Amino acid sequence: MNDLHAPSAVLVGIDGSQAALGAALWAVDEAVSRNVPLRLLYAVKVLDVPAHVYAQSVEKAKSALHAAENAVHATGKPVTVQTEILDGPPGAVLVEESEGAEMICVASVGIGRYARSILGSTAAELAENAHCPVAVIRPPDPHAQAHVSWILVAIDDKPGHTAVVQRAMEEARLRGTPVLALGTEPTAVAGDALAAEVDKWQSRFPDVHIYPIADRADVADFLRKHDEPVELAVIDASDAGDLAEIIGPRGHRVFAHPVASALVVRS
Repeated sequence: MNDLHAPSAVLVGIDGSQAALGAALWAVDEAVSRNVPLRLLYAVKVLDVPAHVYAQSVEKAKSALHAAENAVHATGKPVTVQTEILDGPPGAVLVEESEGAEMICVASVGIGRYARSILGSTAAELAENAHCPVAVIRPPDPHAQAHVSWILVAIDDKPGHTAVVQRAMEEARLRGTPVLALGTEPTAVAGDALAAEVDKWQSRFPDVHIYPIADRADVADFLRKHDEPVELAVIDASDAGDLAEIIGPRGHRVFAHPVASALVVRS
């Protein structure tokens, strides 16, 4: 389990799915930009499991980790990859391992119709309980047309606001993506105050394109009402309960917005 003296890393939860593989590939740039290892973790349940079933699970884990490691190396990017099989329920294991990590990345899985069922249980548990930022990555839509996509962040006066916006700007710089700075009325920042706040962040990140937009909506509501192609929504951990709405399944009459991944920031 977690070693208090282990060097920091970007963690990825691997389960053998293509969605988890996509999360690993998304995480590569995070590790490279921080000059830390990429740790690929596979959790194997051990309670009430016969020995032969456990052995089969370990072999499956080895195969999945090997495939993920090969996919990461195939990017050609200079990242150190570590793999590890851990015993225990995936959610609890990854929460424990998140302490001291730079970030943990998981796929959005188990997409269904209602609230928490829209997210896989591991993603939901991490978003609420992890000790580091959590990226929940949706698989890309193979039918989506190429277009400009956005990083969406609320400009508000909540505690932790600065850390959330700072992380959004860093992600935008890393990925060459413009930012939609959402000023919500009347509870947050709008009008002249929004413009001043955007100017402040623009001076800190002159290479990032920031576009202010005022709306009577929070991040989840904005995505529900608009069809802007948002690549990543960056939210505070206090808003983790909105994660299911932000991720949103394709083709659902309520959550109809395009693919959106999410980054949950702890301030």
